Amino acid sequence: MDVRNSGQVTLPPADAVTAVQAMRARPRLADHLEPDATFDAPGAPGIPPTWTSSAKDVVGCSLGAARLWFTLGYGIVNEVYWPRVDLPQIRDLGFIVADGKGFWAEVKRGGDYSLRSVASGVPAYEIVHAHARYTLRLRISPDPRRDVLAVECSLESGEPDLRLYVLLAPHLGATGYGNRATVAQHRGRRVLWAERSPFALALAAVDELQQDAIGRASAGYVGASDGWQDFARNGAMTWDHPAAGPGNVALMAELPNRCVLALGFGSSREAATTLAVSSLMQPFDNILQAQATDWEAWHRRCGECCASPVDVPGGLREQFVTSTTVLRTHLDKTYPGAMVASLSVPWGDSGNERGGYHLVWPRDLVECAGALLAFGGEAEARDTLRYLIATQSTEGHWHQNQWLGGEPFWRGLQLDETAFPVLLAAALADRDALGGIEPADMVRRALGCIARRGPSTDQDRWEENAGLNTFTLATCIAAFVTGSAFLDGAAGRWGLALADFWNANIEDWTVAEGTDLAREAAVSGYYVRTAPPTVLQNGRGALDELIPIRNRADGATLKASEQVSTDFLQLVRFGLRSPNDPLIRDSLKVVDRLLKVDTPSGPVWRRYNGDGYGEHEDGRPYDGTGVGRPWPLLAGERGHYDLLAGQDVLPILNTMAATASPGGMIPEQVWDAGPISQRRLHLGRPTGSAMPLVWAHAEFIKLLVSRNLGHPFDRPRAVWERYKGRPRKAECAFWWPHAQIRSAPAGSRLVIALPRPGVVRWGRDGWQAVTETAADETGLGFHAAILDTAELSQGGQAEFTIRWDDGDWIGADYRIEMTATKETRGRGDGGGTA
Repeated sequence: MDVRNSGQVTLPPADAVTAVQAMRARPRLADHLEPDATFDAPGAPGIPPTWTSSAKDVVGCSLGAARLWFTLGYGIVNEVYWPRVDLPQIRDLGFIVADGKGFWAEVKRGGDYSLRSVASGVPAYEIVHAHARYTLRLRISPDPRRDVLAVECSLESGEPDLRLYVLLAPHLGATGYGNRATVAQHRGRRVLWAERSPFALALAAVDELQQDAIGRASAGYVGASDGWQDFARNGAMTWDHPAAGPGNVALMAELPNRCVLALGFGSSREAATTLAVSSLMQPFDNILQAQATDWEAWHRRCGECCASPVDVPGGLREQFVTSTTVLRTHLDKTYPGAMVASLSVPWGDSGNERGGYHLVWPRDLVECAGALLAFGGEAEARDTLRYLIATQSTEGHWHQNQWLGGEPFWRGLQLDETAFPVLLAAALADRDALGGIEPADMVRRALGCIARRGPSTDQDRWEENAGLNTFTLATCIAAFVTGSAFLDGAAGRWGLALADFWNANIEDWTVAEGTDLAREAAVSGYYVRTAPPTVLQNGRGALDELIPIRNRADGATLKASEQVSTDFLQLVRFGLRSPNDPLIRDSLKVVDRLLKVDTPSGPVWRRYNGDGYGEHEDGRPYDGTGVGRPWPLLAGERGHYDLLAGQDVLPILNTMAATASPGGMIPEQVWDAGPISQRRLHLGRPTGSAMPLVWAHAEFIKLLVSRNLGHPFDRPRAVWERYKGRPRKAECAFWWPHAQIRSAPAGSRLVIALPRPGVVRWGRDGWQAVTETAADETGLGFHAAILDTAELSQGGQAEFTIRWDDGDWIGADYRIEMTATKETRGRGDGGGTA
């Protein structure tokens, strides 16, 4: 609908009478499927289409055979997805109440409505819109057995002239372009149709006697001849155009004040009509009962499977149930185990793009599968692991994101996304819940990819910069440790050796000292957000290199040493560092100075200083550039640190719940500036970013479960047992052609790791005692030559070059200096809560 004008207009009676007379003079639709082209509505092709706001009240689906997902926002139906969770098929389905004499009101603009679930944890809802002249009650539920969304309507008023009208904006095939809309008589029943091959929808209705309930109806082009424009210009329904399209189209129909609507989807409009009418041939309460029965059984099963019963304090119980429902709702049915990032379009009301959030990110997917596992959703977590095994690339990684069927969308490589599926396999194995899945081959290929590509990643978890990142390093180290249990012999040992080496060098690679930020916060050093890849060879001097900041119109850059994030908290969460390590605490001081925002909802944190992903300063939607806002997700990550530091995490849980919509949807970002009421932006409340962000709901669930356990639910058991918050001495130092270190601790063995077979010719302290060492297969897709450098003292050097098996030389000599043996870090108490 055109959202640029007010939704409540009163016209002078004379204008209304004239409009009604004009309406009665128009030709009526004949009883056939294809109306005469001369009846087509004017104004083709309509204004450029947009989606609706990302501010969802609730989301839902059935657990039955129906392949349909729906969202509600502003008290009406927003996007409906079919037949997969990544394909929105309408913009919205809303209502107008009017008296035919000039008064009319679009209910979604009233803002005075209440919403409740028909039963706890059941995505079927009752909405009550209150107005001085009427009350509109809606009950909304998917039909568990059919691809149909059912809406029961009840308009209550003491004014007999008030009538109810439905407005429907199809966006078939996930776009507002190229849709066709038709008002038709089909087998004696009036139906609203829309189609855009190969998709179609049908809207049918019945009254209290199950009789056809669609009255006057019209199709039109949005912004020109749609039903909303009819009311805006004429104060009544005066148009009855039989058809519109192709273009950005909309449909309107008059309804009885008590009726049930059925919005059906199919591969043809006849198929969609059959489903819609079939669904209407039963009491609406039957649909509700079936929906409630299925969901209550699912929650009960999860509760029975949950190894650690969840003790939910106070008012957080309902948010916990809502979050579990949100996670389950986002799972697809055609591809079991696959899950999109959000059933919303961020800043959707500013464009036609459906947004990248209707894609699968392996990181988000595993984070969410872990939350499902946390409250007993073992079957769903196993499906996710199966899906990930099926979509792994030959090289061993996963795509940055992908369509549900596995086809890549963005093709960046993020090492944490390669590591997370390994962690999911380990989490299931720890609970003896693999259910016959054999993940060894997946693990081997994933760890091999990480080894051959790391420790620098092409993209960090925010998909913006290459380099060494603490979140990515922590996740990959954890994958090496947990994954080694699935591997036989040498491959497992090499994985552990790499884990120890990376873990021992995190501070050398990612800590800045003596900077202005350090002096301002009165700390000696802190973890940076991203260290350039050159830090491996050039040391901390590389932290003076400039890092580009994405999503900024000014092309801003910062020195690596000047940009910080909360990513280092993953080191504590996974058991690699103690929460009491002074460097961790110093880094928190810097982060809280730069990224923490106190809001009425509680403290929340931005991703990093200089972030550009969010609304502009004046509240305009993000359009490729903007200003980064705080993320409730990051509050949850801070809560996991607080838990290990011995603090009460209830305040953080309450903060996350307080940022949610009235229906419990936790947003991606919240507003952090003065209110801009016309844009619905208020301090600590959701912005136009994704809502719900499924990952944020997963974080809330895991934090609450972790509170009961006393440690992070997703902390890998093997990682904690190996490190307990302190790195262990690395027996080996690794040099790679793509990751060339310049020094190694005296007493360690130097490993020359190669992507293919070769021989390392090497000598000591000026090419003395030259020898050759063959690089052997490791079982992880690379070859390794172990140089016997353990007897080289501090200051000694190892020089080497490489001859490949085909006889070619690498074309350069290399030198590694043996430095003082490093003391292990972990100056705290050994890792906090066990």
